[in-house]
Amino acid sequence: MSLLYVIVLAVIVAALLAVAISRMARVKTKADYLVAGRSLPAAVLVLTLLTSWIGAGSLFAGAENAYRNGFAALWQPAGGWVGLLLVYFIAPRARKFAQFTLPDLLETRYNQTARVLGTIAILFAYVGITSYQFKGGGDVLHLIFPGTVTSTLGTYIIATFVMLTTALAGMSSVAYMDVAIGSLVTVICIVSVPYLYFKAGGWSGLHAALPPEYFQWLGNFRLGANGVEQPVEVGVIRALEYLVPVLLLMLGNQVMYQKFFSAKSERDARISVVGWTLGTLLLETLIVAIAVFGRALYPTGEVAAHPREIIPYTARHALPAFMGAILLGAVFAKVISTASNYLFSPATNLINDVFVRYIAPDASHKRVLIVSRLTVVLLGCWALYQAIYAESILQKMLWAYTIYSAALTPVVLAAFYSKRVTAWGAVAAIATGTVVTLAWDAPAVKNLFPPILAQRDAIFPALIAAVAAMVIVSAVTPKPAPVQVEEVTK
Repeated sequence: MSLLYVIVLAVIVAALLAVAISRMARVKTKADYLVAGRSLPAAVLVLTLLTSWIGAGSLFAGAENAYRNGFAALWQPAGGWVGLLLVYFIAPRARKFAQFTLPDLLETRYNQTARVLGTIAILFAYVGITSYQFKGGGDVLHLIFPGTVTSTLGTYIIATFVMLTTALAGMSSVAYMDVAIGSLVTVICIVSVPYLYFKAGGWSGLHAALPPEYFQWLGNFRLGANGVEQPVEVGVIRALEYLVPVLLLMLGNQVMYQKFFSAKSERDARISVVGWTLGTLLLETLIVAIAVFGRALYPTGEVAAHPREIIPYTARHALPAFMGAILLGAVFAKVISTASNYLFSPATNLINDVFVRYIAPDASHKRVLIVSRLTVVLLGCWALYQAIYAESILQKMLWAYTIYSAALTPVVLAAFYSKRVTAWGAVAAIATGTVVTLAWDAPAVKNLFPPILAQRDAIFPALIAAVAAMVIVSAVTPKPAPVQVEEVTK
């Protein structure tokens, strides 16, 4: 059985390397590296959007949520589902704008200060997201080679591989690796769910093995720290603390906008959202189901201490050898793909929004490509450092999503749909959202608020503060020039 897992893993690694190396030969210019030469058709966009969105945040953080809370964990991916309904209308506008990064949008609609602050917020959020992809991949390698590879060593191995494949060909490498990975993950999840369902005893077996709360719409979200049930309102707030960061990340996600910037046309961008929506609805639901079925099969033991590992653990122990090897390999590949996307995105920011914009505006394509690859490696090392010292993938995910959601999403949506938000209103919102999120968990800050508020996650305080700053500052500063607004909203 171990040999089978090794073979499947080796095939996946060889395939991903082959894609990266083959696409590298086609990268000649900055546009080739950063936005794949704006050549991605709708079919490729669907799979690269789906694969970049569903990574360790779903396979580990979402699975940990499902292990602890049952089907109420669907509140987390529901944020993405709601967001996608709105993204359908944003996609053509994003492709029409057709720049390289989100800070390009921020400077065009607002000013250079918004661009710089946006770059800083993206760096914090996306390097954090990359870090827990590394950690999730390390868990997979540990489960495949339990006596040889520790989770920490696995994290180092994954980080090295991701930095290598991402640095080679940029967006072109990332997008075409996603096509193979997205197809593999979707097929194996569809096959695995009914098998695990019947192995767990069907619906009656699940009800016998799991607490009744696992089948309720709020799950365990109503439980306090001491296990005492609290009012429904408390459970709803907790559920929204999972939904809202995901929703807002979806709406302002730079990885998504870069994919739209890479589309062949506005039509391809809009069509891709339809396929992405259907794929996300299906795959996120299947992932939660696998985690819940795994909880019914393995309520105690090693995985109970590390519930983030429930999907790869279930693949290793509950499925037939070949199916388990494919699912475990698919999880491994998915983590690599998402790590590549979220590592590449902030590297793009540093190259396009700092290096080319301020340091070397006349740099040759060759020099830009060299610096781009070095930047990918440096950011990968920062993400690796965070991965080694972060225990809970779920908490790390919520923290990273909150920074992005509070600091950037309000001003991105305002750029497309508001003619009144001013440059300094946007600057105030980005700065306020970032600072509140970074400071929220500090004891000195917590002590300023009553316990019922201090115990909550940062998303609502940071979001409310950022939107308030944007509205108030915009109200007291001059309206933006019409030409500045039309650049984005036309």
